[in-house]
Amino acid sequence: MDQIKQLQAFVEAATRGSLSAAAKRQSVTPAVIGRRLDALETRLGVKLLLRTTRKLSLTFEGQAFLEDCQRILNDLANAEVAVSLGGVRASGHLRVSAPAGFGRRHVAPQVAAFMDANPEVTVRLDLTDRLVDLHNEGVDCAVRIGEMPDSSLAGSKLGDMRRLVVASPAYLERYGTPRTPGDLSRHNCLSLDQQRGWTLSEVPGGEAANRKVSGTFECNDGAVLHEWALAGKGLAWRSLWEVGDDLRRGRLISLLDDYATPPVGIYAVFPQRRHLPLRVRLFIDQLKTTFGDPQYWAP
Repeated sequence: MDQIKQLQAFVEAATRGSLSAAAKRQSVTPAVIGRRLDALETRLGVKLLLRTTRKLSLTFEGQAFLEDCQRILNDLANAEVAVSLGGVRASGHLRVSAPAGFGRRHVAPQVAAFMDANPEVTVRLDLTDRLVDLHNEGVDCAVRIGEMPDSSLAGSKLGDMRRLVVASPAYLERYGTPRTPGDLSRHNCLSLDQQRGWTLSEVPGGEAANRKVSGTFECNDGAVLHEWALAGKGLAWRSLWEVGDDLRRGRLISLLDDYATPPVGIYAVFPQRRHLPLRVRLFIDQLKTTFGDPQYWAP
């Protein structure tokens, strides 16, 4: 119990910026928060916070430790809610944000299924490729793909996503199949406008590197490149979430798989809260169950 209180004191002090604010949140005195922080740092043998009379700042070790503590405390709160739910049902309004293309294809069906299972919840789904400010725009949960640099948000990993070089059978029959990344220079590569290149390794299992590609067509809309690849106009570098169904049906073929880079994460992010509302937690759990199943994405 003392260890949990120490972690809570650390998270509150780090996120609120002062002992007094943390003490108010915990309904104790600032001296108690200070003692808990001292005990935590002594037990770990590392300095987590730099304290002055005016403010607190995290050390490098403290920043890394904060993310782990937030996750641990959130998991603990969720476990307590789960064991004490009984007949409680989710209700209220849930606002979700997701990238436009991914959200349209993969998040919207999950919202529909969630509303069927939780009829007392209303949902607003905002599809946008803009980076949404969850705090100021009143968003409960956002789905994001890639690294999560914003430490003011809590996050839960939902699954992994790969990017693939793809082409239609008709294109490959006409122009041949590239066997190495070096062969791409002899093919028509369909690229996003201002894209730095396609990220592939130079050798199988090697480190990722941006490879410049060229072709006769650029566009600032990835969905158009997807359609052109289906039409046999060239090679495209697309995410599995977009082309998975085409791979299953044989409309597109995955190329250079041995040179593909490791997948990136799909995350649900949400504002830091001591207890997530039940509707938010249940929705995130549903996304994790679906997107975390490799068979959901399997081509």
